[in-house]
Amino acid sequence: MANSSYIRRFGEIGLDDVPLVGGKTASLGELYSALASAGVRVPNGFAITAAAYRDALTASGAWDELHELLSGLDKRKIADLARRATAARAIVYDATDRADLRASVAAAYGELEKQYGRNLAVAVRSSATAEDLPTASFAGQHDSFLNIRGARALFDACRRCFASLFTDRAISYRIDNGFDHFKVALSVAVMKMVRSDLAASGVMFTLDTESGFRDVVFITGAYGLGENIVQGVVEPDEFYVHKPTFKTGSRAVLSRRLGAKDKRMVYGSGRSTTRNVAASPIERRRYCISDQDVLELAGYAIAVEDHYSAKAGAPMPMDIEWAKDGKDGELYIIQARPETVASQRSPATLESYNLKSKGRELASGRAVGEKIATGNIRKVATKQDLRSFKPGEVLVAPSTSPDWEPVMKQAAAIITDHGGRTCHAAIVARELGIPAVVGTENFSRNARNGTSVTVSCAEGDIGHVYEGAVPFEVEHIAISALKAPRTEIMVNLGNPEIALKTAMLPSSGVGLARMEFIINQHIGVHPMALACPEKVKSAKDRQRVRRLTEAYAKPADFFVERLSEGVGLIAAAFYPRPVIIRLSDFKTNEYANLIAGSDFEAKEENPMIGFRGAARYAHPAYAPGFALECAALRRVVKEMGLTNLKVMIPFCRRVDEARRVIQAMGEHGLKQGESGLEIFMMCEIPNNVILIDQFAELFDGFSIGSNDLTQLTLGVDRDSDIVAFDFDERDPGVLEMLRMAVKGAKRNRRHIGICGEAPANYPEIAAFLAELEIDSISVNPSSVLRTINVVREAEQKGRLRRVGST
Repeated sequence: MANSSYIRRFGEIGLDDVPLVGGKTASLGELYSALASAGVRVPNGFAITAAAYRDALTASGAWDELHELLSGLDKRKIADLARRATAARAIVYDATDRADLRASVAAAYGELEKQYGRNLAVAVRSSATAEDLPTASFAGQHDSFLNIRGARALFDACRRCFASLFTDRAISYRIDNGFDHFKVALSVAVMKMVRSDLAASGVMFTLDTESGFRDVVFITGAYGLGENIVQGVVEPDEFYVHKPTFKTGSRAVLSRRLGAKDKRMVYGSGRSTTRNVAASPIERRRYCISDQDVLELAGYAIAVEDHYSAKAGAPMPMDIEWAKDGKDGELYIIQARPETVASQRSPATLESYNLKSKGRELASGRAVGEKIATGNIRKVATKQDLRSFKPGEVLVAPSTSPDWEPVMKQAAAIITDHGGRTCHAAIVARELGIPAVVGTENFSRNARNGTSVTVSCAEGDIGHVYEGAVPFEVEHIAISALKAPRTEIMVNLGNPEIALKTAMLPSSGVGLARMEFIINQHIGVHPMALACPEKVKSAKDRQRVRRLTEAYAKPADFFVERLSEGVGLIAAAFYPRPVIIRLSDFKTNEYANLIAGSDFEAKEENPMIGFRGAARYAHPAYAPGFALECAALRRVVKEMGLTNLKVMIPFCRRVDEARRVIQAMGEHGLKQGESGLEIFMMCEIPNNVILIDQFAELFDGFSIGSNDLTQLTLGVDRDSDIVAFDFDERDPGVLEMLRMAVKGAKRNRRHIGICGEAPANYPEIAAFLAELEIDSISVNPSSVLRTINVVREAEQKGRLRRVGST
C-alpha cells in the first residue's frame, strides 16, 4: 500500500523544506514553483522525503547497527574506512526495501509518465538534509543515477541513493565538517531526464570561481550528459557574461574559451545506464552551444541568483547545473545551490603569491586558485594507489574521484590530465585552498614518483608545473591598513586572464591596457594577414591562418572577436572604473614575429623610433589592420556596453598626425564624444611635451610613457645593453619633462597620468609627481600596494612642507 506522506511533488516544495527533502531537492522545488514566471525552465519531478529514510531505518532496527559499526572510526585508516562504509551501505540498502515505499515511488513515477510519456527516463539524485548549505557543499559526496526507466529500476536506484549516505567520501566529509552521521538524513529527487545526450550540458556560477569576482556569470559546457564535466573527464568550453551590462540591455558574450571536449556521455544499454563515445573532430573545433544559448543561460543564472538573494536577504552567489535537450532544443536548469568557496573568502586581507624565478616547465593547464606550492610527485591511477600517498605530496592523476577526497585533503597541490575549472579536482582544490593544474593532457604518463615540482597558479589563467622547488614569496596585506592617497593609483595590464583577479586590488582602474599583448598571446596572426589574407605569401602561413579562422565567416572576424573579448574582459573586470586601452604599439620587428608578419613589415635599422604607433594607423600599409582594431573596440563599447573604455593613441609625433588618426577612428565608428568615448594620447615624445597646449585641443587626457620619454630625452636606446647605464628616469632633464607635461595638462584642464614603472621603482619620482599633483599613477599589479604607501607618504611630506613654508 502506498504511503503518500513520503512523496512530495516539485510544485509542493521550496527552500523552507530543507529538513524534509534536503537542500538539493528543496532548491529544485523552489526553481520549479517560483521561477517559471521568469522563464526559467526546470524539469518536473518528485522527492522521496528524508522521513522515508528515517522510518525505514527505525522499522528495521538499523540505527544500533550503524552506531556500532561507525564507533571509534579513524578515517585516516583508509582500508578500515572502506570496510565499514561498505557494511553501512548494505544495512541501509536492505532497510529501505519496503513495500509501502515501493508503491509510493511507482505511483509518483506513473504521474510523471502521464505528463511526459510512457517508459520515461528519469534522473535519480541524492539530497542530504544538511546538503548545499553556505558552509558546506556536499558536492559529489552521494550517488546519483541517470537514464533510469521503469518503476522497478527506479526503486532500486532510490535505495542505492539512500545507501550512498555512507560512501567512504561522505563519511570522511562529515567528519571534516563536523556533521553528525546520524543527524544527516537523505532524501531522493526523481526528475525527468533532459536529453542532453543529444546536445550539451554543463555547470555555471554567478561569480568567477578563481578570484571570487561577483560581476560575471561563468558558464562551462560540453557535449552530452554533464557527469563528464563534474568528474573532470573532459575539458569543457568556457564562457563569461558581464552581469551589470547584461542587466542594462547590452547582451553580448564577454569572453569564451574552446575546450577539447573529446568525449560525449550518452545513454547506455543493458545494465550500464550511460557510456562515453568519442566526439568528432568537427565537434571538438566548435563550441558546444551558441552565443544565444550562452546569453539565455546567463539570464537564467541572474534570475536564479536574484531570487535566492531576495529570499536570503543578502547576496547569494549560485552554483547551477544546466542541460540542453537535443529533442526540443530548449535549455533547462537541473540543479542550483549556493556557491560555498569563492563567495566565502574574507576580503579583509589581500594575499599575493609571486615566483622569484622560473624553472624548467614540465606541463601546463588550467589554473585553479592563485597559489603556489612545492612537493614531491605521487601518481595515483586507482584507489589502491592512495595507500602510498604521504601528506604534503603533489597528487598527479588522469582525473580524480570523489572517493579520493580523504587523501586529496593531505595534498600540497593537484595535477590532472583531464578536466576544466568545474571538474571534481578543481572543486575540491578550491575548497581546500590548494593550487591545482587541470587539463595538462598527458602529464601523469611521464611524471615520476618522488620528483620535486613547483605548481604555480599565480601567473594567470594558465597554471604551470616547474621542475624542482622554485622559490616564491607570499605577501599579506590587511586592507584596513591601506589608506588611499589623493593621487589615483591605477594598474598596467595586458593579460585578460588575470583581469578579474587584478580588479580585486584597491585601484582606481587601468591606466594602461596593452593591446599588443592580447594580439600576441590570443591572436598570434599579423592583423593585415587577417584583413587581407590574399596577400599572405607563404603556403604554410596561409594554412595556419585557415586553420585558426575556419570557424569564422571571414578571417577578419577572428581578429575582431578575439581582440574585443580580451579588451572586454579587462574593461568588465574594472567596470565602471576607467580602463585606458592603448592602440597597438608593436615595432616592425615585433610585428614581423607574428604569423605572416614578415609579408607586411619592412626591416628597419632602428624600429624603436621607426614605423610604430600613430604613424601606422592611417598609413596604407596598415590602414586595413587599424580598421580591425577599431571594429574590436567599437564592439566592446557599443555591443558589450562597456562605456568605461577610453582609447589611447601611442607615439603620436605631430599634431597633424593626431588629427588624421582621430578622423580615421571616427570613420571606423569610434567617434570622440559618442557614447561618452574619450580619446587620450601617450605623452612620450619631447614634442608632445613642448606642444602640449596644441595636443590638448584634440585629446581628452594624457598618460606619460616614462620609458620612451626618458629614452628620447636622453638619446638612449633602451634596448641597448651597452648604454643601459645612461637610462635613468631620475635625470634632471627627464624630471623637467615630467614637470612640463603635468603643468601643461593642468593648464589645459586635461587629465594627466603616468603609466611607467618609474614611480614604483623610485620613491623619489613618486614624491616628485605627487607634489606636482599628477592625477594618476599606473603601475604593474605587483607594485600597487607598495606604490599606494609610497605616494601617500610623499603626499603627506609635501603637505607638511607647504604648511611649513607658509
